[in-house]
Amino acid sequence: MKNLQLKTRKVNDPYEIWKCDAMNFEWRVLKKWQVNDDKQYARWFCAVKSDMTYGQWEYGDVYVSEIKEYARKVDNITQV
Repeated sequence: MKNLQLKTRKVNDPYEIWKCDAMNFEWRVLKKWQVNDDKQYARWFCAVKSDMTYGQWEYGDVYVSEIKEYARKVDNITQV
């Protein structure tokens, strides 16, 4: 199966957005390294913003399991 989300996108045009309101985190998925996100070490390249980043975006790879454990996927990303 071909990975259709392997091309890196800009922070304002992510593939997905995940939020954790309790900790005020937002992850914007800019690239998926693999097709199967259920693998143990599956990772996404993300832009992350929180109170700890002083409202600025920080970029890097994040394990998918960590995001899914704490956050919920935002349904309608056209309003970002």
